[in-house]
Amino acid sequence: LQVVVMLSEFFNETWEAANCANCLKNSSEGLSNSTVEFLDLFNKSLTCFEHNLQGQTINLSPNNYTEVCKNCNATYKMLNDLYNNLQRMNRQGGESGHSAHLCIDVEDAMNITRKLWSRTFNCSVPCSDTVPVIAVSSFILFLPIVFYLSSFLHSKQKKRILILRNSVVVLPFWVCV
Repeated sequence: LQVVVMLSEFFNETWEAANCANCLKNSSEGLSNSTVEFLDLFNKSLTCFEHNLQGQTINLSPNNYTEVCKNCNATYKMLNDLYNNLQRMNRQGGESGHSAHLCIDVEDAMNITRKLWSRTFNCSVPCSDTVPVIAVSSFILFLPIVFYLSSFLHSKQKKRILILRNSVVVLPFWVCV
């Protein structure tokens, strides 16, 4: 009897820790629509990866997966956008009525996809913030140079005139004594 209680507690703790309720509808009758949509896109992404690798693995070096990056970019982007939307929705309560993390199945699927995309296939999406960051950094870097150069050019330069003293040496009175 004690074994049954321990197993029940174990499964309940695992269910809670994995946020499994977040993949289900409110009444726990089945998977939520967003979970089904995510898993469908996840399967399409994996199918795209496999389809673009067939017959090319012999000809490709381990770091040359440009065909996979090019042909699966749209599917990966849709999956990533859907995952980000699910995270945003889930923080606000989402379809399941529970607010916390996404269920472990969705998070694990996205982790697998991102690892394949970035590490295995070495595909990267260029960051759109790069140009503004470089522009602001360059401006801040050259600001002191412009300041000192403009202060040098706009200031009045005084000519220094050396005044020569008389050659008479005056000694203090205590030296003479």
